[in-house]
Amino acid sequence: MSSPDPQVRGARNPSTRTSPDHSPGAAAPRAGESSAVRGPVVAVTGAASGVGALLTERLAASEEIKQVVAIDERRGECAAAQWHILDVRDPAIADKLRGADVVVHLALDLDLETDAAARTAYNVRGTQTVLTAAAAAGVHRVVLCTSSMVYGALPDNELPLSEDAELRATAEATGVGDLLEIERLARRAPRAHPGLNVTVVRPAVLVGGTDTALTRYFESPRLLVAAGSRPAWQFCHVEDLCSALEYAVLEKVDGELAVGCDGWLEQEEVEELSGIRRMELPSAVALGAAARLHRIGLTPSPAGDLAYTMYPWVVSGSRLHDAGWRPGWTNEEVLAELLEEVAGRHTVVGRRLGRKDATAAGAAGATVALLGAAAVVRRARKARRRI
Repeated sequence: MSSPDPQVRGARNPSTRTSPDHSPGAAAPRAGESSAVRGPVVAVTGAASGVGALLTERLAASEEIKQVVAIDERRGECAAAQWHILDVRDPAIADKLRGADVVVHLALDLDLETDAAARTAYNVRGTQTVLTAAAAAGVHRVVLCTSSMVYGALPDNELPLSEDAELRATAEATGVGDLLEIERLARRAPRAHPGLNVTVVRPAVLVGGTDTALTRYFESPRLLVAAGSRPAWQFCHVEDLCSALEYAVLEKVDGELAVGCDGWLEQEEVEELSGIRRMELPSAVALGAAARLHRIGLTPSPAGDLAYTMYPWVVSGSRLHDAGWRPGWTNEEVLAELLEEVAGRHTVVGRRLGRKDATAAGAAGATVALLGAAAVVRRARKARRRI
């Protein structure tokens, strides 16, 4: 899942990247014509940046949407939307949602650098407030966005996982604990608020101006591979996520929805397409090094993030497919987009290096960093055993 403010850039070829049932360049209704549109009034939280900004623009340009209400702590660039400036944790949001038919809640903080406790307080409290406020305002549908990471990355996962697969993730990876709690809130909301429908959309590795532990993996001089693991890579471009969210808004599909490119890429295919060679280490060494570096504050990513680069968590997306939705991007295309975005960036075990550090470190430096941290862990363990 992306940061709430991932600075999503415009698509390379917007005229050719459209969902199957939306023509490129569809115009927003002109002033005085909105009353003739019979579609829903849609409120979007987190509308000023990232996926929220893209979705707000997309919905405002759709002839199937009557009006877009945009909510954020600052005003965004979509002039066609009706803006309200406030924090989603403010109960006053209920007044801003009155008259809306659907709420898409995208105001989440999954930034790697955010304090974990503050991030959880914002994400969980914000979602609770939005769900309660939506029910109080008479909204009939709320669309939440989490991540396919909630299924967990495990060696015995089926390829692909169905949407109904058990959520077996733990809270050990960045933000995943928050996403699991949001999933629990989504399941409880219809019971707590009869008449409120909740749809959850779970994208695969999100790409398109995002900055996550998984996109930073491709900023490394070598692709870290744990010996004996079987990674399987499935991506989701932000444009495809927005088109899937629009399907949910228009009630073309509901329930728990996984979204991503069709199929997946094996690690060998990723290495061939990217031109980045692997650095293979025993899993205990890789995980121990990552844990140590995070514990002493050298990297923002906990060791739990590594599991998502070791084991498969590919999803089928069958519900969206059955509804007629198709991704506009392939895994190969999204990987190429990601590599273009991260060109010139240098990351070692999740920590982004400055230009001077990167020049000094290089591929050898990455290996030294990992093995050096692992050596520290081993020495500490031996010292404890001698006491």
